[in-house]
Amino acid sequence: MKNAAPITGELTQSFREGYASNAHYRAMANALTRNGISGIACDHGSLRETNYKFSLDIKTLPAAHQQSTGRCWLFAGLNVLREMVAKNYNLDKFELSQNYVAFWDKYEKVNYFLESVIDLIDRPVDDRHLCWVLSTGIQDGGQWDMFVNLVKKYGLAPKDAMAETHQSGNTWQMNALLNLKLRQYAARLQAMYREGAGAAALQAAKAEMLREAYAFLRMNFGSPPEAFDFEYVNKDKKYGVRRGFTPLSFYKEYIGGALDDYVSVINAPTQDKPYGKTYTVDYIGNVVGGGEIFYLNLEMPELIELTLKQLKDGEVVWFGSDVSMYGDRDSGVWNDRAYDYESAFSMDFSLSKELMLDYRQSAMNHAMVITGVNLGADGAPNRWKIQNSWGEKSGCEGYYLMSASWFEKFVYQAVVHKKYLSAAQAEALGQAPIRLNPWDPMGTLAI
Repeated sequence: MKNAAPITGELTQSFREGYASNAHYRAMANALTRNGISGIACDHGSLRETNYKFSLDIKTLPAAHQQSTGRCWLFAGLNVLREMVAKNYNLDKFELSQNYVAFWDKYEKVNYFLESVIDLIDRPVDDRHLCWVLSTGIQDGGQWDMFVNLVKKYGLAPKDAMAETHQSGNTWQMNALLNLKLRQYAARLQAMYREGAGAAALQAAKAEMLREAYAFLRMNFGSPPEAFDFEYVNKDKKYGVRRGFTPLSFYKEYIGGALDDYVSVINAPTQDKPYGKTYTVDYIGNVVGGGEIFYLNLEMPELIELTLKQLKDGEVVWFGSDVSMYGDRDSGVWNDRAYDYESAFSMDFSLSKELMLDYRQSAMNHAMVITGVNLGADGAPNRWKIQNSWGEKSGCEGYYLMSASWFEKFVYQAVVHKKYLSAAQAEALGQAPIRLNPWDPMGTLAI
């Protein structure tokens, strides 16, 4: 660094003297010795905004549990689809197999990683794109369009057909070993290329790598069913069974082509992403040959309006947000006005949504399902009800609440039926998407 200024003893001494003379600093230091920051900064008055009562409340099945994994996007997607199946059979308890979809996701991500390495085969290892692919590896996380790719290719199964294993619910060690193998594979492919191997030889090597990865995944996740019977007990305690399903026939019978009717809309208020344009992200995906990540960027009032339209029609909404900010997992509340850190520390912690994205303070990191909303006297939402995937022991029996202001600041994505789009919004979908770099904030995966 040229002309960098070091910290001098004189500067630190002036800070020391200023701190010692400030009674507020001393009081806070005493309080923080035995209390957490959030507890001290909690604004009791904000509790009025966190009443678990909603003027529009869609009845949904009990909350599921993603356990120690980053599969929220799969759980949220399956939670949306299971409502369609449960409605057909009058079920009050039902889950689709998260393990089944997660197995194929990991398998496809291995292929996607290897194809990305082959696509960048002539790059040095410190090339920014290749470095991003190698350092990211494969994760549990994903996006809505990645979920759609998996379901359309591999179908669905009831949870009974492929139950959880210890590894499917505790993925960190498995992921670490798998990523070690992937980087080993990447080094081998690049070495082959430097030695003159052509495309056919690289693909042959990749096929052997896929075979090995497939076996590894089967050992950890179990065996994906090729066929199964669908057994159920409805709300009236009556047993039923439908025999002879495959995962694809099950998907086609209960979901059909419905997934093609939905689109992911985002709110990214940054200068590089004009509203009314569509976007995709390079090297973010899972199924090679499947659909790319696809977004329509809209202003927040438009995203809210579309979400309300779908809820008012009795249909829940898959959405992505940043749950690392201003949350209380015990009460299940996200409210940016619940913590007064400014008064607690006599500091300004404000940053606009645009700057939070640009300066990497915030990005989407968790997907859930909106199941309700409370509308004030003016017809505007003042709180939203969420079905989370952290089990029934957290929040309010697994359901959470977000304030209207938190929604506007930290919700980045919602998936809505295309029928709710305005004519201008629908027309915008026909644009060729603007391609974003993989490290763009809108390329983050929900975990």
